[in-house]
Amino acid sequence: MAVEAVIRFAAILAAAMTIAAVPASAQSNDATPDRTKIDCSNEAKAAAADCVKDGGDKGGSGAAQAGAVFLPALIVDLFPNPVALPAPVPTPRPEPATAPAGNQAGSPSGGPIISPTDLIAVQSRRAVTGDFVPDEVLVTVDGDAEAVQRIAASFGLEVRSQRQSRLLGTTLVRFGIPDGRPVGVVLAQLAADGRTQRREPNHIYSLQQAAGIVNYAFDRIALDAKQASGENVRVAVIDTGIDDTNPALAGVIAAQFDAMPDVPIEKRDHGTSIDGLIAGVGPLEGMAPGAKIYHARAFEGGKSTMDVILSALDWAADQNVSIINMSFVGPKNDLLGAACRNARALGMVLVAAAGNNGPKAPYGYPAAFDGVIAVTATDASDGLMPQANRGAYVFISAPGVEMVAPSGAGSDVVTGTSFAAAIVSGAIANLIHATPDRSANDIEKALAVTARDLGPKGRDNDFGYGLLDLKAADAVRE
Repeated sequence: MAVEAVIRFAAILAAAMTIAAVPASAQSNDATPDRTKIDCSNEAKAAAADCVKDGGDKGGSGAAQAGAVFLPALIVDLFPNPVALPAPVPTPRPEPATAPAGNQAGSPSGGPIISPTDLIAVQSRRAVTGDFVPDEVLVTVDGDAEAVQRIAASFGLEVRSQRQSRLLGTTLVRFGIPDGRPVGVVLAQLAADGRTQRREPNHIYSLQQAAGIVNYAFDRIALDAKQASGENVRVAVIDTGIDDTNPALAGVIAAQFDAMPDVPIEKRDHGTSIDGLIAGVGPLEGMAPGAKIYHARAFEGGKSTMDVILSALDWAADQNVSIINMSFVGPKNDLLGAACRNARALGMVLVAAAGNNGPKAPYGYPAAFDGVIAVTATDASDGLMPQANRGAYVFISAPGVEMVAPSGAGSDVVTGTSFAAAIVSGAIANLIHATPDRSANDIEKALAVTARDLGPKGRDNDFGYGLLDLKAADAVRE
């Protein structure tokens, strides 16, 4: 028995060390829907053009490199920390409202902001540092609230929140670790319990805005501003809060959702810029005027956590959207990967910022997941933004350096792969408006085969397939 105990303890420690490394991974984006996965298990490979191709999903460290550009660079206290509440009482999940048919607009601009309706909260989220919340894990459980409580009791954990996730298709639980055990140790312990399905750290994600003139994007991506239209195409944006009184967003916001309702909104600039670049009206017209934005607030102080982002993604999936814009970056997380795969399977086009953490940074997620269009940023001369992430997962380039965009109640000059992603989301809304039955796979392939090559011949780690050419992509049909 002593020998067996030693072996079991050694296995747990080994698993803990592996998980604590927080691996990041990436996949290439071929012109065909089935992209070849890329093994970039260290930073040197991640920056190289000849990353080893592999059938797995492995990668380098998820930690940010020196010189990383965040908005802002601080991790903030996302949630207040009130006195702990009593144990949760199970409540039935309400049936989601039936989404309107087609791409018709939802609730009017300025309508109520929805908050999660099935979240059973026991303890609010805490201030965090590093790559993940140090005293929490996220676990999917095939069972009810009673089963969740039994798991908590078995492993000495606290149930801080639980809800039914549409995209994950199961119960997502945020367990707290009250006794100071490392996250990796707890994940290793839970891995041996058949009642749990997926087990992940509660990773931290950051918005991708670099510090920063007329919007030159129309010209660079071959989109005639007079012909641009995303009329009634539904686009979900997961970002900060917005200032919906900004004239550029008049009539643009179809519905709003607050995935962190207990946190006061202090910053609205980033989200306002993203929405405006996609579908803004007036002097600061976006790429797809007429598109309807379904805006989920999931960030404050430039940061968010995995459970908050998953809540926003589930809401977006319930809105019958065609496109989801994710202008943020963090480490690889299998729960996020599963949600992205399932959203893509539902026919949604997923667009994400490649990241602003520099040429030697590890791959950024969700952009590096298969089925997500990873966007890097170029300037008015088609030069690559120096802070941009590099790697085989980069799919396409779009303008994102020193562009004028709505910001707060006014406007500002913005730079970052966040904004390049918004340009691509708006461009794709034009394609869907022109051909509503166009599939996500068809759109991805069209962008790849028509992109204007900017770097070495063919696809490369800096520009991906090259600069988006919307006119050419619109002409391509399967």
